[in-house]
Amino acid sequence: MASIVLSNASVEFPIYNARGRSLRADIFRRVGGNVASDSHDIVKISALKNINLSLNAGDRLAIVGHNGAGKSTLLRVLSGAYEPSSGFASIAGKVQSLLDITMGMDAELTGAENIVLRGAFVGMSIKESRQATAEIAEFSELGEYLDLPMRTYSSGMVLRLAFAISTLRFPDILLLDEMISVGDAAFAVKAKQRIETMMNSASILVFASHSPEALLQYCNRGILMQAGQIAAEGSVQEVLDAYAASG
Repeated sequence: MASIVLSNASVEFPIYNARGRSLRADIFRRVGGNVASDSHDIVKISALKNINLSLNAGDRLAIVGHNGAGKSTLLRVLSGAYEPSSGFASIAGKVQSLLDITMGMDAELTGAENIVLRGAFVGMSIKESRQATAEIAEFSELGEYLDLPMRTYSSGMVLRLAFAISTLRFPDILLLDEMISVGDAAFAVKAKQRIETMMNSASILVFASHSPEALLQYCNRGILMQAGQIAAEGSVQEVLDAYAASG
């Protein structure tokens, strides 16, 4: 059965030979959390601090917070991309992250070759990816374009292909950072329907968004992230109210 347990999970990024206030400020804007330095001029980014979180089947967690609050770092811990620097993360079940749906794709390769390449990132074997090519071609509406290098695609075509590959398999745990909107109006409707199907079929959903309406629609509990820590938790509305009060 799918489950997520984080116990005092913290994530720190040491930046060596980082000098000057401007560099530290730039790092802070990009990563979030807190910045500290020691006598050896090592800048440490505390992106997450002592996160305690338990999710079980049926949980739909909304993550709320300002930019740089630690939402994306937390999602990356849940996806397995980051390991806690201290504490631990225990994640049971197949995880699918839709944080960067183009990760691993190569513009010099054909669309069909990118199906295999991106497929590996979402846990498919080469055989499974090749068997799925016809289905992906139909959903993405790219057809014969799959035989051309991806550098010949428009940005919309790239996103349609990436989306079709990334949403082919339905996971136990689904991680979302905002709703994905790709393609023209007709394709966007089809894409939304597929995402909603994935969300409904997932045992656990973790959804970070700045849209209160979307969070209230899809989630049944929430947490507020501030400076890499959980500042509030409860119902989605309670967390949204705490977020509004935090300014």
